[in-house]
Amino acid sequence: MSFTVAIIGRPNVGKSTLFNRLVGKKLALVDDQPGVTRDRREGEAHLGDLTFTIIDTAGLEEADGATLSGRMRAQTEEALLHSDAILFVIDARTGITPSDRHFSQLVRRAAKPVILLANKAESRAGQLETYDAFQLGLGDPIPFSAEHGEGLSDLYDALCAALPELTAPPPEPDEDAEPEGDDIERPLRIAIVGRPNAGKSTLINRLIGEERLLTGPEAGITRDSIGIDWTWHGRKVKLFDTAGMRKRAKIEDKLEKLSVADGLRAVKFAEVVVLLLDATIPFEKQDMAILGLVEREGRALVVAVNKWDLVAGDPGRLKRLTEDSERLLSHVKGTKLVPVSGLTGDGLDRLLQACFDAAAIWSKRISTAQLNKWLSRVLETHPPPAVAGRRIKIRYMTQVKARPPHFALFGNQLDGLPDSYQRYLINGLRDTFGLPGTPIRLSLRTNENPYDKGRPS
Repeated sequence: MSFTVAIIGRPNVGKSTLFNRLVGKKLALVDDQPGVTRDRREGEAHLGDLTFTIIDTAGLEEADGATLSGRMRAQTEEALLHSDAILFVIDARTGITPSDRHFSQLVRRAAKPVILLANKAESRAGQLETYDAFQLGLGDPIPFSAEHGEGLSDLYDALCAALPELTAPPPEPDEDAEPEGDDIERPLRIAIVGRPNAGKSTLINRLIGEERLLTGPEAGITRDSIGIDWTWHGRKVKLFDTAGMRKRAKIEDKLEKLSVADGLRAVKFAEVVVLLLDATIPFEKQDMAILGLVEREGRALVVAVNKWDLVAGDPGRLKRLTEDSERLLSHVKGTKLVPVSGLTGDGLDRLLQACFDAAAIWSKRISTAQLNKWLSRVLETHPPPAVAGRRIKIRYMTQVKARPPHFALFGNQLDGLPDSYQRYLINGLRDTFGLPGTPIRLSLRTNENPYDKGRPS
């Protein structure tokens, strides 16, 4: 049976390092600076024959609920409510601090099984300090090193003892039972990107109907790229919230560089990317830089104009934005522009439908027969220009792959085919076969004659 475990502790005790160790990937940002983690992050952990959900949380700090630290603590307390067991992590090298004592009371009040991990205990001094953890009254501390993977077998035994029913081996399958059909539907992976304070986290919270992500007036709250599994009208979705991307020249902090790199990685693994614009200042230079990144990565694109409630009184704004998008998004002509409000929830169903439509176009395949029938008409009406007195000869075209649509053009002297003619072909493919708003790749492949003079035999 599946179960959920939350990692709890004060800042900088190694919670994210432990999370990465258990999921087997470097998903959570890790740095020596305390307080790196802000939102709670979920992942699939593997420990021996156990597979379970692990939640990385922000470091517990005493703070007023209205402050950023207070909102981070509220996210951690929410993780406590949804967990079956708690990994309470302390720093064995530092020893027990007043904060550890204070928050051990919070963990005890949660009335969940608690496993006490004394992290950073790889040294002899750390192992000796481990024994101080008995005073917390949370049971026997486990000497552990998330950095080096020491103590994993002891953690396995502790989880089995804390959750005997949930960690018990599954019963043997009944050979006479009818086999159940496999659910092969994979979730659509959607990454929300944009400049800082565009409202990405607020938008996702409104979509899923809960305060899952940390929000506030401060710019740059989100650091990790957080993936959230969700269902929209019966269809599975995995939403990725990303850190706001500023101009590279303005990024000096190491942690912000890590956050942006994590966001770029989310774009690479997404199928659809929603570029979130601020309706009050849309199509800034940085928006166009992010758009160029999405186009280069070949992701399906939807442009959402957030904070529409602030400009709803301007009747001509949508028409002007649509005209601007047609002019500025020429490389992904036909991209859907959706006005939304993460605050009020207006336009969110249209946004999700646009994402599914964009994914269908992104995955579209066109038969070679259809392509060459279209190509013959194009060559008759608008043949390619001559190069050095010799006309370029295009023989045929085929689609080599989808996601995004990628076409190969075969012929002679194609290395001299002008960029303008290639754009003409791409726009023709887009208009004829219904490929709006998706990147299109075109490869030129020359038919070489093996009997040409001077060619080595």
